[in-house]
Amino acid sequence: MALYAGYTGKDTMNFAIPDDIQAYLNELDAFIEKEILPLQLKDDNMRFFDHRREWARTDFENGGTPRAEWEALLREMMQCAQKAGHFRFAWPKEFGGKNGSNLAMAIIREHLAAKGLGLHNDLQNEASIVANNPFVLMFRDFATEKQRKEIMPKLLDGSMRIMFGLTEPNHGSDATWLETHAVKDGDGWRINGAKMWNSGMHHATHDLVFARTSGKPGDPRGITAFIVPVTAKGFKIEEYLWTFNMPTDHARVSLRDVWVPGDSFLGDFENGLAVGQHFVHENRIRQAASSLGAAQYCINESVKYALERKPFGKALASNQAIQWPLVELQSEAAMLRLLIRETAAAMDKMTRDEVTIALSDRVAMCNYRANRLCCTAADRAIQIHGGIGYSRHKPFEHIYRHHRRYRITEGSEEIQMRRVAQHMFSYVKSKGPVDALKKKYKL
Repeated sequence: MALYAGYTGKDTMNFAIPDDIQAYLNELDAFIEKEILPLQLKDDNMRFFDHRREWARTDFENGGTPRAEWEALLREMMQCAQKAGHFRFAWPKEFGGKNGSNLAMAIIREHLAAKGLGLHNDLQNEASIVANNPFVLMFRDFATEKQRKEIMPKLLDGSMRIMFGLTEPNHGSDATWLETHAVKDGDGWRINGAKMWNSGMHHATHDLVFARTSGKPGDPRGITAFIVPVTAKGFKIEEYLWTFNMPTDHARVSLRDVWVPGDSFLGDFENGLAVGQHFVHENRIRQAASSLGAAQYCINESVKYALERKPFGKALASNQAIQWPLVELQSEAAMLRLLIRETAAAMDKMTRDEVTIALSDRVAMCNYRANRLCCTAADRAIQIHGGIGYSRHKPFEHIYRHHRRYRITEGSEEIQMRRVAQHMFSYVKSKGPVDALKKKYKL
C-alpha cells in the first residue's frame, strides 16, 4: 500500500490534506492578506509584478543582475515572514523552525504558487514567506560540530550566503566528469577550474565548489565539496549569463590557484556528491509542487477567461477546442498532485540514504512531469487569452519563461527519465537494497 497524504499506516487511506496542514494554509492566507499584500501595493511596488516587472527587477547596466530596490523589497517581505514565524517553517526546531515535513512543504508550495505572481511567493528568486533553503538541511546533516557552531548561526541570520558551484562550462549533467580539481598544498588545498550557472553569486559570501581530489574522470568518489570564500585570491566572477527570464544572477566563475584550509569542506571528503544529491532530492520534490501550483493557476485563469470572453456572441468556454485542452491539463494536474504528495509523504518516513536509494525515481517522475506541465499550461493560457495573453499584461509569459528553466536546471528531463528507466529496467547498481526498500515501504 502506497503512502499518500494523510496515510496513517492502517489499511485505509485519507487522500485529503491533513487538518493541521490545512489550518496552516488558512493561517498563511490570512498573513498574506494582512501583511504581504499591503506591502506589495505600497509605493508602486506593483511595478515588480505587473507588465513592467522584467524592467523594474533588472539592472541592465550592471550585468543584468537584480536591482537593489527589488531585492530590498524581497528582504522586507522575508523579515515580515520571519517575525510572523512562517519563514523558517521547514527548518529544524533547533534552528528556529517548525520541523515542516516534505509533505507539508509540497502542499504549501503548490498552494502559494497557485495564487499567481505576488510578493508572497516569487519563484524567480526562490523568495517566499515559507523559505525553501536546502543549505540549512545540508549543513545540519553533513557539517561537523565545529561547522555547526561557527557557520550555522551565520547561515541563519543571513550574514553568510553560500551558493552551489557544481556545473561547469564543459560539464553539466555529467557531474562525475568535472574538470575542476584540487591538490594538496601545505595544510590546505589549492583549487583550479571553472563553474557555470553559479546562481546567486552577486550577493554570495561563499561558494560550495565541487572539485576532484582523487580518482579518475567518471568516478563518483574522489570529489570534494569545498567551502570557498568569494574573496579568496584567484576566485573571480567572469560574467553573468543573460537568460530567457531576467534578471540574471547566474555567473560564470573561474578559480585560479585558490587556496582553502584543509578543513574547509562539507561532508565526506571523498563523497562530496552525496551533499549535492541531498540538495537535489529536497529541492526537486518542492520544485515539482511549485510547478504544479503555477500550472493550476494557468488552468484556473484560462477557465475563468473562457467563461467571460464572448466572441461571436457566445462564451469561449462553449467551444470544445477550448474545453478539451484544458480538460487534459486538469486531468494531468490531478494525477500529478497525488503522486507528488505520495512521494513527499514517503520521503518523510525514510532516512536520507533510503530516499536516495529507493525513491529517486519517484522524485524524478514528479519533477520532470510537473515542470513540463507548467510550461504546457502557460502556453495554453497564452493561446486562450489571445493577444492579451501574449502581452506582458498577463503573467503567463513570465511563468513560461521562468519554469522553462526547470526542465533543464533541476536535472534535465532526459537525465530524470534515465533515472526512472534505471529503476524500471533494473540498471541500478544497488538493485537488492532498492527492491528491499520498495517492498518495506510498499512503493
